[in-house]
Amino acid sequence: MTDKRDLLILGGGLVGMTLALAAAKKGLSSHLVDRADPASLTAEGFDGRASAISTASWRLFRHIGLEQALEPHGCDIAAIAVLDQMKPGRLDFRPEPHEGTLGRMFANRQLRLAVHEAAASEPLIEWHAPVEVTARDRGEFGVSATLGDGRVLEAALMVGAEGRGSPSREEAGFKMASWDYSHRALIAGIDHSKPHDNVAWEIFYPEGPFALLPMLDGPDGQHRSALVWTVDEKDAAGVLKLSDRAFLAEVHKRMGDLLGELTLNSARSSWPLSFQHTAKIVDHRLALVGDSAHGMHPIAGQGLNLGLRDVGALVEVLDEALRLGLDLGDAQVLKKYEEWRALDSLMVMGATDSLTRIFGIRGKTASALRRFGMAGIQRTSWLKGFFMNEARGVSGELPELLKA
Repeated sequence: MTDKRDLLILGGGLVGMTLALAAAKKGLSSHLVDRADPASLTAEGFDGRASAISTASWRLFRHIGLEQALEPHGCDIAAIAVLDQMKPGRLDFRPEPHEGTLGRMFANRQLRLAVHEAAASEPLIEWHAPVEVTARDRGEFGVSATLGDGRVLEAALMVGAEGRGSPSREEAGFKMASWDYSHRALIAGIDHSKPHDNVAWEIFYPEGPFALLPMLDGPDGQHRSALVWTVDEKDAAGVLKLSDRAFLAEVHKRMGDLLGELTLNSARSSWPLSFQHTAKIVDHRLALVGDSAHGMHPIAGQGLNLGLRDVGALVEVLDEALRLGLDLGDAQVLKKYEEWRALDSLMVMGATDSLTRIFGIRGKTASALRRFGMAGIQRTSWLKGFFMNEARGVSGELPELLKA
């Protein structure tokens, strides 16, 4: 006798795990499959990696019962300051007090701990990890995955949530628009002598953005931020090999005395940066979510949030199908999900790619034109409001799980 479930979610990262939890809140059962060892993903220590959770994404976490576990670990983003190479012409995004914050910063480990604990106690989620998937099958009446130990998991719908290298997407033959930025994001956690005042700094250089993201103070009260520094691919290895002192000296060159004296509080790591997007995100009994469908430059910190909007839309479409007695893998059900997500994902992907290219143009004239444009936005309240709503993830047609 097989344990056939509603969803077969391949990929147990933050997006896949959140999908399983959100689906469970609607009564949908899941097989959740991941190759990574959960213990390694939640090991002690801060590795510098952190995520900005938008207002809409926070509502999703609250609706699926994660608020209590996460609330103590989030650092509010009260404002975003944008600079072109530390030159005059700063652009500030600061909501009015009644509008709330622009989001919250979380260490990735804290996000994983919360979703893992919730998934482990949810009877509608059968969690399989660490395991390898050796075969995937999408038949007329259901889907299945064969695991390395020979077990076969069955469901009505397969969801590809494996990330940028999604085997589910590749096997389905989806065509990708993709290119390599020839850049790497260097990630580190830093302590600093001055408080960050809950401001996220985005300083643009021709090589890419240099971001300082506010984190909660450390255990001894030390002020703390997450650093995401984009460098040319050819320079990344050399920068990573620098001594801590030399590395911090290079960091200080790019941010001046914004946060005072600096020390590292984590190891350094790096990630290659690329663009990949597929307009088609569904196929026969298959739906893609998160980076399996769209991988972007971290310039605006929207990658995870875009994936969480996928989650909200897919769960709402499936919940409606469940109430109407429809097959969860029905082509019309999946088409509704694809059409819902098409415009939002395309706009966010296009915006992040355009920003990367605009700020990558070298020269004094280009810099002057950028700062002229920034000054115009600074003086235009409705335009600033538009950008802040985009950062919060509250524009467009929102799924119910992402509404207040």
